Amino acid sequence: MTYVVEPIQDLSKLNIESLISESEEEGYRFLTRLAEDYKEGINTFSGPGEALYCVKNEQGKVVAIGGVNRFPVPGGDAETGRLQRFYVEADQRRNGAGSLLLKEIVEHARNEFHELTVKTESSKADAFYRHNGFEFDDSASETTHRMAFNQ
Repeated sequence: MTYVVEPIQDLSKLNIESLISESEEEGYRFLTRLAEDYKEGINTFSGPGEALYCVKNEQGKVVAIGGVNRFPVPGGDAETGRLQRFYVEADQRRNGAGSLLLKEIVEHARNEFHELTVKTESSKADAFYRHNGFEFDDSASETTHRMAFNQ
């Protein structure tokens, strides 16, 4: 399968309805929040260092989405990025789409932040993040995994 990762300049111009529906069927509401927050201007991934990306398949369909927001934690580093709204269509998992998207986000974040964090409660996501270079660290209530950058 061939995929292309693209930065998202305007989420309202992309069709992510199938991703939203599928994620809700799996019990996740974060893509619904992504669309709502973007539309309302609450989170448009346009702050310093922030970015939103998608993965498209050979037919141009969006099969994965995710981004990074600035996420300073109380008492922590002000230059912390947070992996947000990361989702891969179920039938595209284990085909490289998620790893490709994560690699692009990490490379972007490496130039903007001292570390990248994420929070997950899924054992499959835990394995995915560890496989892709994150370390398990649940010492803060809002984080389960970290990737530190040498700057």
